[in-house]
Formats: sequence, structure tokens, C-alpha cells
Amino acid sequence: MESLPTILLKPGEADRIVAGHPWVYHGSILRMTAQAGDGEMVQVKDHRQRLLGVGYYNSKSRINVRVLAPERVEVDQNFFEERIRAALALRQKHLPNATSFRVVNAESDFLSGLIVDKYEDVLALQISALGMEKRKEKIVAALQKIFSPRAIVERSDVASRKFEGMTEANGVITGELGGPVTVNLNGLKFETDLIGGHKTGMYLDQQTNYQAVAQFAKGAQVLDCFSFLGGFGLHAARAGAAKVLLLDQSADAVAASTRNAQTNGLTNKCSAEVVNVFDWLKAQTAVKPHEKVTPRFDLVVLDPPSFTRTRATVPDALRGYKEIHIRALKLLKPGGVLATFCCSHHVDAVTFQDVILSAAYDTRHVVRRIATYSQSLDHPIIPMIPETEYLKGFAFEVVR
Repeated sequence: MESLPTILLKPGEADRIVAGHPWVYHGSILRMTAQAGDGEMVQVKDHRQRLLGVGYYNSKSRINVRVLAPERVEVDQNFFEERIRAALALRQKHLPNATSFRVVNAESDFLSGLIVDKYEDVLALQISALGMEKRKEKIVAALQKIFSPRAIVERSDVASRKFEGMTEANGVITGELGGPVTVNLNGLKFETDLIGGHKTGMYLDQQTNYQAVAQFAKGAQVLDCFSFLGGFGLHAARAGAAKVLLLDQSADAVAASTRNAQTNGLTNKCSAEVVNVFDWLKAQTAVKPHEKVTPRFDLVVLDPPSFTRTRATVPDALRGYKEIHIRALKLLKPGGVLATFCCSHHVDAVTFQDVILSAAYDTRHVVRRIATYSQSLDHPIIPMIPETEYLKGFAFEVVR
């Protein structure tokens, strides 16, 4: 095994790495024993020369090293095969009936900078770190050997690539993809655009929550806000909802959700509108002085995109979250259920719940918490890596 340049950490900086967090920031480094090229492997030691692990280096990134293993390993195709097979086994254990799921979730699966999603017989690959980019050929070869997919699509169009000194990459890497892929989630079919769609195609992290929220839908008038491809709304319709209204600002997403309703035989229960959800909620709850909003819905689902990507904008995000919860609560009938989600890592569950309770107070509602949600188990949470936990949600019942 070749000798590697060594990065020595400052006193007190090793504990986080020993505990399992893979990121070594520039400010944590005491010195380097030899120059390393960007994307090349290095070994990390504490200030007393004790080995902490090996990973790949990038001088352009605020994260100078992403540790891959606590011991010396050869990062070749066999390495990726072993890691990906281990990740796959975890999904097969916890989601045994799923045919579409996240196979590799970056830090959650000890492959920092790599995401792989499985959409039936097609894989979607996303690389956000230079070290993984330089090993893409080995990663693709490992994926082909394990899955024999019809196609592998790259969706490395995330903004974080520029901080690693990379440009965006998007397209079919191997195989052929003639159009949208029909994805099966919990027995429902969803048309999914893996080339031009949002993220890598779908919100697979909500797969188990779609079913969990649907239990409140029987006989209900349902409002699905930020509906995207109709995940919550179509599950609610199948579960026995009387009517479901889907709202999204993307005309393409609304068109796809309408086709999905038709494919699943749920057209008679579902309608969809292309709207700015904030404006729609505001208009529906606007009344003259001394008038009250007439509640219309038994179940309201709020699943917006992240309102903040940085800690600096959290206060603005919390104001936005409070605003939509105030509007949603005004539209809920007594006994109705609000199922609400936040996908920002920078807003923790306690803070998110506080915002909801503040909205309930302002609207003079008393609510009862009846469910707590997290991301599906194909998006594992490693507590020592806080960044792996981002999705949180609650269901609240309106008591009065």
C-alpha cells in the first residue's frame, strides 16, 4: 500500500473524528507532512501521531478532508462494492418491500460526498465531493456489478459542487433512458423525471411518512400543500379521502401529479392547481374585520422545500414557517389534523414544534400532538453526525 501524506490535527480536534464524524475542517489542521493533490488520499493523525483514519483531501473546500475509514484501506472498486453492498443490506433489512429507495446516503453510509438512489431498475448518482468525483469510474463499475441497472443517471447539479472546485454534471452515464421512470412507492405508481426533475427525482425520504399520514385521511377533505408529484395526496386518496386538493407552484409537477392520479385510478378524488402556495393560503384566509375564516379541511399537509440553507437565515425561515402554519390552522375544522414537515438541518425538531405551537396560540387553537415523523430508514441517522438528521415532522389534531 502506497505511503500517504499525513495531516496532523491540532490538540482537541481529534475527538469528533474518533466519535465518527468524517469532516476535517481547514481550521482543525496543525500541519501537513507532505503536499497532497486535491482529491488524493491522505492519512489523518492527532497531534501525538496516532492514526485517526484515511480520506481524501481538497484544499479548495472548507472541509479539507473527508474521512472514509478509521484504518488504512485501498479505495478501489472492491472498497466501493463492499460499502455499497453493506448499505444495500441495511435497506433490505428495514424496507424489505421497497423497490425504490436511497441506496447510499453519503455520510450516513460512510461515503461522504456520494448519494445513490434506486428508482426501480434505474440508478441516480449524485457526487458533491472532489474525492468521489475522481473515483467516479470505480463507483459506476461497482454499481453496475451489484445492480445491473438499465441505466445510471448522474444528477450532480447541486450548488455545493462549486465549493469543491467542480462544475455541475447532469445526464445519462450508462445505459439508455427514453423518458420518465414509473416508480412504485407503497403500491402506488409515480411518473418520475430523473433527468430534469427536482433533486434526484423524488422525495424518497418521505416514503414511509406517506403511508403514516394517510391513516388520517379516511372520509376527509384533504389539502396537500407543496404537493410535488402528489405523494401525500395520492396516498390519502387511496386511503379513503373524500376529496384531495393538490397545490404546487410548478406546472410540470402539477401536470405529473394529475397524470399520477389518473394512472392510479384516483382522478375522481383528486384535483390540482398551479399556485404560489403562500399566496393561495393567504387569499383563502383573508376576511374582513370581525369575520372569521370558515374551516374547509379535515387534513392539511405542509411539506415545503427547505426555507433555509444556512444558520444566518434561520430567523427568516422561522417567520415563513409560522406564517404558513397560521394559515393552515385557520383552514382546519375542529378535530382536523395538521401533518407538517421541515427538511432544514438548521431548524431542529424542538424549534420547529415551537413555531407550530406559536401559530396555534396566535390563532387561538389548542392542538394535540398525535404523531412524530422522521426520514425513512433508507436515509439513516448517525447521531454523531448531526448533518445526517434533517427531516422532522409532526401531526397535530385540533382540539378546539
